[in-house]
Amino acid sequence: MTAAAINRLGLAVFALFTLAAPWLLPLVVDGFWVDIYSEMLIWSLLAASVNLLFGYVGLLSFGQALFFGMGMYGVAIGVAKLGLGFWPAFGLGVVLATAMAAVAGALAVRLTWHYFAIITVVFSLIFYFTALSWKPLTGGDDGLSFSMPPMLALGDDWELSLTDSTVQYYFIILVVGACYALMGVILKSPLGWAFRTVRENATRASLIGLNVYLIRLTAFIAAGFIAGVAGALFAFFGRYASASYMFYHVSGEAVVWAIIGGAGTLLGPVVGTSLLIVLREELSHAWEHYLILVGVIVILVVIFAPRGLGGVWHALVRRVARAADEDAGGGDGEGRS
Repeated sequence: MTAAAINRLGLAVFALFTLAAPWLLPLVVDGFWVDIYSEMLIWSLLAASVNLLFGYVGLLSFGQALFFGMGMYGVAIGVAKLGLGFWPAFGLGVVLATAMAAVAGALAVRLTWHYFAIITVVFSLIFYFTALSWKPLTGGDDGLSFSMPPMLALGDDWELSLTDSTVQYYFIILVVGACYALMGVILKSPLGWAFRTVRENATRASLIGLNVYLIRLTAFIAAGFIAGVAGALFAFFGRYASASYMFYHVSGEAVVWAIIGGAGTLLGPVVGTSLLIVLREELSHAWEHYLILVGVIVILVVIFAPRGLGGVWHALVRRVARAADEDAGGGDGEGRS
């Protein structure tokens, strides 16, 4: 069996598990872990937006929290200030985040390496302090809370709302799953291969006729859209928006989750985010300074598995395939002799 076949089989099993197991989760765990898993899915989407830029285009962004926060505030302002319903508020949050990504990306993607990382931090800080100072609209330090509007209502007798934790959980699964499916389609398309080409060598990409600036801008806007969806989901999850989620340390956590899971792999952000959040929850019950242990684990993974857990998986697949090929070759040799 070739490495590609083993990899496809492993990904199929993992995808089946990640798609099937969550639907049964509310039946086997209590409400606390259902909420934790919902949070993991949302944060994994933010990590996926980092991964789309860093893992596939080679741009390390510390500004994804800006688009996450815009998604949150779009929902909160839409509901609390404009009186919008569920779907219009959701749409407003995603549109604001995507539009902000288009504006910021038009300037940011002209730069690369640490210059790009710095300018994304600057954009994040500008709008963080703007949100803090614009208290009539954003609530300032206190943030902006709102009441959950129904997703669907039929008269006065029946409505479907995310106030029901089970409905909220399944809604988050559907939206996050749709976003990952969309990213999978993009990454398998010619655009996805253009992303990889620019990541490997932007100069050669331009020499073969690719518009490097436009490709990077497209990736930046797509990543902003994904982060905006995550922010809108998190606003509905917490019924709240806060400027603190626009601060660059939130982007830093997403970068760590993406790297630990495996930058440049579609499902790496899910693995990295889930692992570190579960560790955080479990260790926090045992030791007050649990973040030290989490930090040590992160350092060990970065040192001994610099390509993340996804890289470990691919290395294991290649080793198994090589061993299988050697056994097959040895067997053929014995048969011929």
